[in-house]
Amino acid sequence: MKPLKLLESTPGKYSLILNAGTTEVDALVEELGHEPNGYFWEGVARLLVGTEASALDGRFSYDPEGGMFCAYGTDRGALEELAALLSGAATDADRIRRVIALAEATGFEFDD
Repeated sequence: MKPLKLLESTPGKYSLILNAGTTEVDALVEELGHEPNGYFWEGVARLLVGTEASALDGRFSYDPEGGMFCAYGTDRGALEELAALLSGAATDADRIRRVIALAEATGFEFDD
């Protein structure tokens, strides 16, 4: 789940957090024309859910900021699955290249 953290903010309510600017792929994301902020990572999450994990759609909400990506909800399992998807993108240069290429090929725009 590196570099994400899954926290239980109150009993039964969970937040998945990624501090923007702390991933292994930040420099590459910038090189590819994007700002690796919380809004960019929300876009990555939405794209991955939409293309690879549609069963997660609607099972949590997003609340990013410039310096942080956050997804939250009561479905811990769904957030753990999202963490696995995002972890791969945040730690693997080839994976994030493929995600950005997919976005470009499908007309998906990151809000970064």
